[in-house]
Amino acid sequence: MEEAKATRNHKNSVFTWLFGRQENLLEAYNALSGANYPKDTKVEIITLSDVLYMEQQNDIAFVIEDKLVVLIEHQSSINENMPLRMLVYIAREYEKIIDKRSLYKEKQIKIPTPEFIVLYNGKKEQPDYREMRLSDSFELRNEPFFLDLVVKVYNINKGYNSEISAKSPVLSEYSEFIAEINKNLQTMSRDLAVKTAIKACINREILLHFLREHGSEVENMLLTEWNMKDALEVRLEEGIAIGEARGLLQAARQMKAENMSSDLISRVIGLPKEDVERM
Repeated sequence: MEEAKATRNHKNSVFTWLFGRQENLLEAYNALSGANYPKDTKVEIITLSDVLYMEQQNDIAFVIEDKLVVLIEHQSSINENMPLRMLVYIAREYEKIIDKRSLYKEKQIKIPTPEFIVLYNGKKEQPDYREMRLSDSFELRNEPFFLDLVVKVYNINKGYNSEISAKSPVLSEYSEFIAEINKNLQTMSRDLAVKTAIKACINREILLHFLREHGSEVENMLLTEWNMKDALEVRLEEGIAIGEARGLLQAARQMKAENMSSDLISRVIGLPKEDVERM
């Protein structure tokens, strides 16, 4: 299979590696969009680095004919700020592909029509399909909208969107692979869950050639991705804890400045009395 001018690196996810191949990408997009692009259709992948995700690359941006499509996989709960993140993303994409000098010419320039797709295969319940709109984030809901952006969210978990699955065997098999891992994780360590899923899927001819050829790399990529997510969650939790501690100290100092007793401050804030007295 030909990779659609995509460069594989340590930040790629299994999703971007698998669907960075032109044949797989076209098959999946045809199923999602209802189009029927032939296999020789030119696809140019123009994914940006470090825009939506700091560590792991879960997005594929590509130009096909006169469209600029942003395709993202979500294995966690859907981020309600996705339309806003897509707005930032598409602005960067247009900045990348447009000659800045042409912006100041009188003649109107044409740009690829954008399309935003999220593929959800997380554990929380989601409908087959939903739309997220940038306008849902606007402060003034009763005002006319002069800007909006729509993100199409498809649930690709096993048992959902059967019509799409039927049209794209690769997308269907990828969902089965992820489902197999998630099932194993209920009783196994991460390492064993992935190894067992790879063997089981090869035996059932799910992503057969891909996993047979790249099984060890797939295993390493998935474990690296999970380790990155764990590290980010720890950093977030530490940041929240530090922020809460600073807030308590600031409140205690303010109360002390207003001549409240150390006993009262200690009871309200929850800090030891001796720490309050040392402030």
